[in-house]
Amino acid sequence: MKYAHLIKLTVFSYENEISQDVLDAFLMFFPFNLEDNKIAFRKTNAHGFNESKIKIFEATLTKANLIKQFLNNLLKNLDETQKNTILQQVESRLDKNLDFFLRFDKDLWINENKLILTDSGRCFHLRISVAAFPKKREIALSIVRSLFSEK
Repeated sequence: MKYAHLIKLTVFSYENEISQDVLDAFLMFFPFNLEDNKIAFRKTNAHGFNESKIKIFEATLTKANLIKQFLNNLLKNLDETQKNTILQQVESRLDKNLDFFLRFDKDLWINENKLILTDSGRCFHLRISVAAFPKKREIALSIVRSLFSEK
């Protein structure tokens, strides 16, 4: 079953953080090498409040095989509590374009390799464009529920 036709992962690295740690944690989301699979990985510099320097790491997946591998890796790293929370919040995490959003605590992933949902800004942002055909909210919700219900 095809769950998504696009996945985008983004994280901000602030100047008081070790960028390499953030980058290493970012790459742990992918069970394959981005460069070997010709995945566009972008590193952008930006300025935050008080002119603080920010690096933005971003990768977008569009190939079905890589999306499947990514989602399998994501599910493997989520415990049942997190999956249940996602299932309880499924309605609020799906927008009108049928994009499904998750945020994972950055510090817990970097330091403890634990994917824990968060509402804070210190996070890894994940956008999953749900492959719903026809493009209807009920179908997208069903697909997301199916994905996070898998054992």
